[in-house]
Amino acid sequence: MKKLFSRLGKASCATLLLSAVGINANAAEEAANLDELLNQLAQGSAAQSAQNQQREAEFKSKVAEQGALLTAAQNKRDQAINLSTRLEQDFQKNEVTLANQTEALNKRLGELKELFGVLQQVAGDTRSKFQTSVISAQIPNRGVFLNEFAQSMGSTSKLASIEEIERLWFELQREMTETGKVSRFNREVVNANGERVNKDVIRVGGFNLIADGKYLEYVNETGSVAELIRQPSSRHLATAQDLENSQTSATFALDPTGGSILSLLVQAPDTMERVEQGGPVGYIILAIGAIGLLIALERFISLVIVGNKVNRQLKSDTPSSDNPLGRVMMVKTEGANVDNETLELKLSESILREVPKLSSKLTLIKIISVVAPLIGLLGTVTGMINTFQAITLFGTGDPKLMAGGISQALVTTVLGLVVAIPMVFLFTFLNSRSRKIINILQQESTGIIAERAEKGA
Repeated sequence: MKKLFSRLGKASCATLLLSAVGINANAAEEAANLDELLNQLAQGSAAQSAQNQQREAEFKSKVAEQGALLTAAQNKRDQAINLSTRLEQDFQKNEVTLANQTEALNKRLGELKELFGVLQQVAGDTRSKFQTSVISAQIPNRGVFLNEFAQSMGSTSKLASIEEIERLWFELQREMTETGKVSRFNREVVNANGERVNKDVIRVGGFNLIADGKYLEYVNETGSVAELIRQPSSRHLATAQDLENSQTSATFALDPTGGSILSLLVQAPDTMERVEQGGPVGYIILAIGAIGLLIALERFISLVIVGNKVNRQLKSDTPSSDNPLGRVMMVKTEGANVDNETLELKLSESILREVPKLSSKLTLIKIISVVAPLIGLLGTVTGMINTFQAITLFGTGDPKLMAGGISQALVTTVLGLVVAIPMVFLFTFLNSRSRKIINILQQESTGIIAERAEKGA
C-alpha cells in the first residue's frame, strides 16, 4: 500500500508540474510586461494548489474502496487454496479405493481372466480367418462384430457378456457349417475387363467361388468378388462348368488351401507362353519343324500312291508307265533282242533312274532332325549369355531378372528335341518304305534276268 501511495504521489506531482509549465508558457505568450507575468504566475499557483487539494481529497476517499477490493481478492485466494487441498486429499483417497477395488476384482475373477484371454485370442484369429474366407462373399460384415469384440476384450475395464460369447460361438459354428455346403447366390461380380455384372455365384464350401464356368476370388480389402484374370487349364475349367450345370453331383477341381494352389496354377504358363519364352530361336525351330512335317507328309502320300501302283503292277503282266515297276518291265519288252548282259545293264540303269524319285527330299528330313537340336543349343547358349549379363549388372538378388534367359535356354532346347525326335522317326519310316519299293524293283529286275537266262539255256 505504501508503494501504491508513493507512486500516486509522484504521478500527481508530475501532473502539477506540467500544468504549471503549460500555464506559464501561455502567460509568457500573453503577458505584455514582467509585472503582468508575475501576477499571472501567482494566480496560476493558487489555482493549481486548489486543484491538487481537490484531487488529494478524491484519492483519499477511494482508499477504503481499494482496501475492500484487496480484502476480497485475498479471501478468494484463500478459498481456492482450501479447495485445492481438499481435492488433492479426495484424489488420494480415490486412488487407494480404486486400487483396493481392482485387487478385489482380480481375486473374484480368478480363472475367468484366462477364459476372457482365450476369448480375445479366438476372436482375433477368427477375424483373420473371416477376412480371407470366401464365405464372407455371401455373408458380409461378419468381421465387424469380431473386431469390436476383440478390441473391447483388450480393455481391462470391460468384460464379455453372455450375449457376446454366444455370438462368437454362433459365428464359429456358422463358419464350420457353411464350409460343408455348396451354395448358390446372386451378387455383383467384377469381370476380367473391369465390368461389374450381377451373376449367380456358386460357393463350394469355404474353398472356391465360380460363375459362368470360371473361377472367382474374394477381395477382402474392397469386399468385392472378381473374376480371375488368368484362369487355370481347360481341364479344371471343365469341372467348374460341370458343377455349374449339375443339379445333383459333379466332379469339381477343389482347392483345399482356399486359393493358394489355384494362384500357382494360374501363374503357370501355357503352351503358347512357353513357346514365346523361346524367343526368335524358338520360332525358327518351329518353322523348320513345320517345313519338315509338310515334306514328310508329301513324301508319305507320294510313297503310298507309288506303293499301291507297284503292288497292282506285281499282279499284272502288262507293264504300265505310271509306276516305277512298270517302267522297269518295259525295258524288258524294249530289249527283247539284246543279250542278257546288255539287258541287265539297261535294267540297272532304269532302276537307278527311279531311285532318286523314290528317295527325293528324305535327306532334307534327315538334315532337319540334325539341325533342330543344334539350333536349340544355340538358343540355350544365347539364353545363358543373357542370364550371365543380368547377373553381372544386377547381381543374384532378384531371380526374376535371370528367369528370362534361363527360360529361353531351356525352352529352345526342348523345342529342338521336340522337332528332332519326330523327324528321326519320320525319316526312318519313309526311308524304309522307299527302300521297300526299290527292293521290289531290284527283285523283279533280277527275276527278269534269271528268266531270260533260263530261256536262253
